[in-house]
Amino acid sequence: MSSTYTTKEIQARVDAYISQFKEGYFSPLSMLARMTEEVGELAREVNHTYGEKPKKKSEAANTVTDELGDIIFVLTCFANSLDIDLSEAFEKSMAKFETRDKDRWTKKTQEDGLK
Repeated sequence: MSSTYTTKEIQARVDAYISQFKEGYFSPLSMLARMTEEVGELAREVNHTYGEKPKKKSEAANTVTDELGDIIFVLTCFANSLDIDLSEAFEKSMAKFETRDKDRWTKKTQEDGLK
């Protein structure tokens, strides 16, 4: 299952899925609660995978990849419900980081394996 999607395709696919239900998108506050839940699940999985807390034998075999996928789905629902284009939001965010933080970190050199 190796597919590549644009953000517009992701948003359209999520919208097609949600649009088949009468309930539609949740309210922004409910979306934020769902996002918080998913981030918590990601934190738990990261702790199990990379931290000191082993998973119980009775716990489901989720992965960091699974949890990131859930976050992408909920984030997309949130954006769609507010009519936000994720590509535009990403572009604005990257422009901010590329200007504000351009000299914040130590840049790699050719010797470091600069790409």
